[in-house]
Amino acid sequence: MNSTAHPAAEVVVELSDCSKDDAGTVFGVLRSVFDCDRGPSDLPQDAAGGRPSVWSATFDTTRIRTAPPATALRDAVTAEAQGGYLAVDRLRAALAAAFTVEQEGTVSGDQEKEVELLLRSG
Repeated sequence: MNSTAHPAAEVVVELSDCSKDDAGTVFGVLRSVFDCDRGPSDLPQDAAGGRPSVWSATFDTTRIRTAPPATALRDAVTAEAQGGYLAVDRLRAALAAAFTVEQEGTVSGDQEKEVELLLRSG
């Protein structure tokens, strides 16, 4: 991410229960909309020994570049997003433009919220 990131606009996204290809697809969609702490060549990799993986990236939702097109996933992806209320809502809206999004749970705090989303092909 660039040095002008606003902490209140940052959302940490963790993806699990999915293939590295689907994780790469979700992160690719989010990178097309928001600035990210990871470059396009920093792709998800499988864990050694076939262990379950959780992939993480941080997105700055200050500026929305474009709405993403509907995008296909092989299987469902579990996404957890944590950040400021407005930032998480912006990120969720971007995901909803590309995928079918079901909210599985939410935890609200004083300044931040965390949501668990289930993403599927639209």
